[in-house]
Amino acid sequence: MDKKEVIVLKRTIVGLLLTSLLFTYPAIAAADAVEGDVIITLGENLTEQQKQQVLNEMNAPENAQTITVSNAEEHKYLGGVIPKAQIGTKAISSSMITIGAKGSGLDVETNNITWVTEEMYTNALITAGVKDAKIYITAPFPVSGTAALTGLMKAYEVSSDQVIPDEVKKVANEEMVKTAKLGESIGNDKAVALLTRIKEEIAKNPPTTDADLRALIERIAKELGITLTEEEINSLISLFNKMKNLNIDWNQVNDQLSKAKDKISTFLQSEEGKTFIQNIIDILREIWNAIKAALTSENQQNQ
Repeated sequence: MDKKEVIVLKRTIVGLLLTSLLFTYPAIAAADAVEGDVIITLGENLTEQQKQQVLNEMNAPENAQTITVSNAEEHKYLGGVIPKAQIGTKAISSSMITIGAKGSGLDVETNNITWVTEEMYTNALITAGVKDAKIYITAPFPVSGTAALTGLMKAYEVSSDQVIPDEVKKVANEEMVKTAKLGESIGNDKAVALLTRIKEEIAKNPPTTDADLRALIERIAKELGITLTEEEINSLISLFNKMKNLNIDWNQVNDQLSKAKDKISTFLQSEEGKTFIQNIIDILREIWNAIKAALTSENQQNQ
């Protein structure tokens, strides 16, 4: 396991082991992508200095294929999902995709991305049919990260020499945005966990009616201790109905989930994993000792 894989797995565990590798859109396979291929996406509005800064940060190979992402493309796939002002007028966030071995799953890492989390990207990318790759998303300064998903899908089209339908791109962007919006009200971890659990249940027993889907969403939200507004529930029903119309192969959900669990389990059993968990325990112990010391001091002053 290389250093980058360890970093990604650590961040996944800190995020309460949120397993987002759930399903694949079967009609879009990266048949022409070769393991080890690297594709770079750059926001069109980066200055030359910023481009070089981003490429240096990525350790981008000289022979990597580079494509640009425009703000117009962002508006095309995010329009109607978030306000135009939030999309902005510049495409800044950039990314690097390294094609992995078949069945290796997705590893996503971000830097300077403030609104979209790694797990949100992962879920949305899988909706679009992207799989088996290491992905690094960054910007020269803090940005929301909305341009990155459009760039990543565009890069995967290039690598696979196949077109991802516009309706798929739009749903993937909508999923990313709705998860991020939910994160603002219930927390990012809970938002990703909610979407993940819903997908897992749909894979096992797909709801046939809106009433069934609503009941499923409400049940899982209750199990996770999440309170959703009526607007949020209706928004999720709309999102999953759009996914249903994309003919997603839900039978692959459990396979993807098993791969993710196996990867995390392997890390936990490794020396790096054991050391990481011990470090967490040590930090929590120090925090608890500091709290106890503060309480003891306060009690002594009050006596």
